[in-house]
Amino acid sequence: MEHISAAELAVWLADPARTRPLLLDVREPWEYETCRIVDSVLMPMASVPARQEELDPETPVVCICHHGARSMQVGAFLERAGFANVTNLTGGIHGWAMQVDGSMPTY
Repeated sequence: MEHISAAELAVWLADPARTRPLLLDVREPWEYETCRIVDSVLMPMASVPARQEELDPETPVVCICHHGARSMQVGAFLERAGFANVTNLTGGIHGWAMQVDGSMPTY
């Protein structure tokens, strides 16, 4: 599994020459409602095993949570399930708020 900082992810998302990843937010719905990265997809951690078939194993996936621990666990699960291009957002959505979008609410 790769690891990426919020600043590095922002550069990736801004680059039209790069394949856009699926931004897989594995937090709980209340967390997602508080703050989220635009175009991210909510799939709470506990639901990933039952819903993994909704995901394309060929599409790059960036796993996102609050600080990076839950998303790292989901990323490891996806790799074991055969997903080849999985990245964990180090620092999670909190890191995104601190490094990329200072207007984003934090919790």
